[in-house]
Amino acid sequence: MEKLRQTLKVKKERAILVAAVLRKSAESDDLAELTALATSAGALVADRFQQKIRRINPATYLGRGKAEELADRVKKFNADVIIFDNDLSPAQIRELEEITKTKVLDRSELILDIFATRAKTRQAKLQVDLAQLEYTYPRLTRMWSHLDSVAGAGGATAAGAVGGIGTRGTGEKQLEIDRRLVGKRITELKRELADIDRRRVREIDARSGIFKICLVGYTNAGKSTLLNTLTDAGVFVEDRLFATLDTRTRKWNPARGVEVLLSDTVGFVRNLPHQLVASFKATLEETVNADLLIHVIDVSNPEALRQIDSVNAVLAEIGCAEKPVLNVLNKVDIVSKLGLLQTLQTLLPDAVSISAKTALGLDILCRKVAEIQRGTQITIRLKCPLAGGKIQSFLRTHARITDERYSDSEVTIEATIGKNLLPALESLRPQSLQTL
Repeated sequence: MEKLRQTLKVKKERAILVAAVLRKSAESDDLAELTALATSAGALVADRFQQKIRRINPATYLGRGKAEELADRVKKFNADVIIFDNDLSPAQIRELEEITKTKVLDRSELILDIFATRAKTRQAKLQVDLAQLEYTYPRLTRMWSHLDSVAGAGGATAAGAVGGIGTRGTGEKQLEIDRRLVGKRITELKRELADIDRRRVREIDARSGIFKICLVGYTNAGKSTLLNTLTDAGVFVEDRLFATLDTRTRKWNPARGVEVLLSDTVGFVRNLPHQLVASFKATLEETVNADLLIHVIDVSNPEALRQIDSVNAVLAEIGCAEKPVLNVLNKVDIVSKLGLLQTLQTLLPDAVSISAKTALGLDILCRKVAEIQRGTQITIRLKCPLAGGKIQSFLRTHARITDERYSDSEVTIEATIGKNLLPALESLRPQSLQTL
């Protein structure tokens, strides 16, 4: 059994997908999302197995009879791995592997595997490593084939018998050594990520004088496509789950005199492993510190309503439930169920309908964002010397000038500007500055 779990990867392996749902649960899972996740990880889906259960079996999750039926399917389809759309305990995984004689992964392990293959930057790799180790730590038993006792210099083995007096001992279990090493590595990763967190916070603090917008949404909803269309960011885009993990921030001018910072974030998913939410804290910091969240919703997906709930759950988990949100209904150009689109437009009357790919409706989105940004603005009147080029340049870039009056030595300017830009304007030391 130990050899079954020497690797948690599923690339090019034949997989049987399993979903066990409680009978009293209102949820119904057609395994569409797990299929997309498994395919995204590189697995070949050989079979799908759905089962309604009265209660969760503490030994095998879905009951021994169904586990044995699953073992028959493994032989029939020549499967290499069984992937559950549920989170299993270490004991349940061990029992299922004993019955089916096949590697068993749960939903969290599959998502962690996908993140590991997508991580490109050092920060993303560290975050994924930390999440994997924290998930693996309580599951170390039987993960590898070497979990036997390591004898001391004069232990009970034949080789140890030659040790000198006082050097013999029962030795330390390899499992304990592995746990100590994993614990040490977790500490090191947390230290490195803490340094990254501090740098990230300094970067975000440096942007305190500008309106910040963060794109959030379910994975594959079109966030990166929207960022590319609005800012020419050149972010990698592909029609697959978790195509990008790293945050990208670009300047965006939705209207004349309005400049904001627009950030893309890692996509959310139903039941996102909490280890990932914790380890991706630095990445999600963009969301926490945003002035406005743009929630991108894929209206072409039949599960759009459930995806909205999943995104809202993650936002609440990271402390963003009270943030201002602008809902954007994306992919209206390929929507197949008009009833779903009409339902979403009724439930979210303030939402903007767009196609990030064809730029349909983006003019309305720009106007809406500009209105929201200007809603935090105030009108000011200031005086500065005619030679105060820095002040005038700052206002022409970041404000909407409504009046200018020149005299021999100075200029009086009235303008509309965001409240959060006042400190930066005051640092340029105009002769006078008052709020109207």
